[in-house]
Amino acid sequence: MKEQSASGLLGNSIEKIKDLVDVSAIVGDPIVINDKLQVIPVSKVSYGFATGGSDFPSKKTSNELFGGGGGAGITISPVAFLVINDGSVTIRYLNAAEGSVERAIGMIPDVVDKASEVITKLTHKDDDSETVINDAVDEFIDKN
Repeated sequence: MKEQSASGLLGNSIEKIKDLVDVSAIVGDPIVINDKLQVIPVSKVSYGFATGGSDFPSKKTSNELFGGGGGAGITISPVAFLVINDGSVTIRYLNAAEGSVERAIGMIPDVVDKASEVITKLTHKDDDSETVINDAVDEFIDKN
């Protein structure tokens, strides 16, 4: 009865969860809206495992004594959508209260665009570089 150990129960639970969850549960299949627009769902997967076991004391020695149980739970929650529109990728969060990391990542495209804009203005205009940079920073702060 060694195959009925607590580790055997946990291993069995993990194998069953692996069968249920693959990468498409986290990053879903693209949903094609038209030739320029696709939406890809992104989910958060949480899971937990529990096992327990015991050999019952007895006056008779027996290899048959074992009591145990195990269980597993899984939750899949949608958190965002990747929107691909004419080659441009944006992320749309379902939760309005984004964390600071997600917000910072979401701001990267705007920062790159603004930096490109500043470089273009500096190379094509006779404006004072400090004025151009200050105006760009003020505009970015007002926007975000």
